[in-house]
Amino acid sequence: MSDTETTTATKAASVLARGSIGTPLNNTLAIARREFVSYFSSPLGYIVIGMFLLLVGFLFFIPFAFLTLGKATLQPMFNSISWLLPLICPAIAMRTFAEESRTGTLEMLITQPVRDWEVILGKFFGALGLLAVCIVGTFSYPVIISRMGELDWGPVAGGYLGLLLGGAAYISFGVMVSSFTKDQITAFFVSFIVGAVFFLMNKALIFFGGAASVIEYLCPDYHFASIARGVIDARNIIYFCSVIFICLLATARSLESRRWS
Repeated sequence: MSDTETTTATKAASVLARGSIGTPLNNTLAIARREFVSYFSSPLGYIVIGMFLLLVGFLFFIPFAFLTLGKATLQPMFNSISWLLPLICPAIAMRTFAEESRTGTLEMLITQPVRDWEVILGKFFGALGLLAVCIVGTFSYPVIISRMGELDWGPVAGGYLGLLLGGAAYISFGVMVSSFTKDQITAFFVSFIVGAVFFLMNKALIFFGGAASVIEYLCPDYHFASIARGVIDARNIIYFCSVIFICLLATARSLESRRWS
């Protein structure tokens, strides 16, 4: 962590230490705001956004996939981004707890009069905010494609909802992994490898025989693909919310163990 990032974390703790912030919502928002701003106090935020938009543009516009389908659609873009989420989200989440744990600022933060859940949700939403900025950067694509033909906006809305939910699930897992290590590089690779395995399992269901339906349900890409088609099924929403809750609950247990260690 750079001196600027350490200072940012220190300021976050000092702000929470003052009596002006007392409600759980205010505490969470204060941490989320500091977490989000800290991404842009170092090159990380700009690198993630730039790499994301560059890869999406390359995977979508270079092959002109939307033209080969013979209709105005954003499905190739959403398919491309779904491949990128297991890579981009760990890069966003890797520093949430790991680097602060290494420098000692995490201990300072969790000893302030704030609940563990306020810290966890603040960091989670701060990281999710950076992913949202990446996704917003693609909003010009629907406008461009709509000028080439009649665009069905239902699947477009579903695709963006799926990206946000899928990204939130990957980020929550990255936050959980980050809370168990002091090395953000380790956090990145563990999150990336596990996320990639779950993503790729959905592409190789033929090898799982009778367990294929169970494996398919466990894969984030299966639920994302359903939402991206414009089909908002409660089961898909419940899946992503369950993954997020379980990962953040495990993060809370990790922080709780630090308090008593």
